[in-house]
Amino acid sequence: MPVRIRLARHGKKGKPFYHIVIADSRAPRDGKFIERVGSYNPNTNPATIVLNFKKALSWLQKGAQPSETCKNILSDEGVLMKNHLINGMKKGALTEEQVETKFLTWKEQKMSKLSSSTDKLSKKTQDELTKKMNAETKAKEAKAEAIRKKKEAAQKANEPVVAEENQTVAEDQTTEA
Repeated sequence: MPVRIRLARHGKKGKPFYHIVIADSRAPRDGKFIERVGSYNPNTNPATIVLNFKKALSWLQKGAQPSETCKNILSDEGVLMKNHLINGMKKGALTEEQVETKFLTWKEQKMSKLSSSTDKLSKKTQDELTKKMNAETKAKEAKAEAIRKKKEAAQKANEPVVAEENQTVAEDQTTEA
């Protein structure tokens, strides 16, 4: 029975959400599976991956073959790296301590790259928001200035008319008296 590590699609139309499952390769994509080892949400930025590291590693060691997408996910999470190091240990090329130190240094490098890219992304979005706010503030001030000028022009146009009406009313009152 050939076993695969692959994605099972869930979610709405246009908003996919995937479960990372261990399944028989002959089973349908969203059908029967042996075990669920995680989830993958490509809708977030960066994509959210929740993975049970130990289960995925044990299935890889048992001979499960990942699909292309799952291979990329497992590689990003370090499961393939850990499997590679353990296979080297089984062949006698590495000791257990070397495996752990190599894996930890790889993981630290990966985290530092991820944090720097996340910082750049957050700074970029913050800069875009600041530019947008400044542009909106300028537009609001320009609109307020245009409204103020319009009101002043309307008041200047109405004041002489109002003054003339008041004078005619006052003249009518003096003539009647």
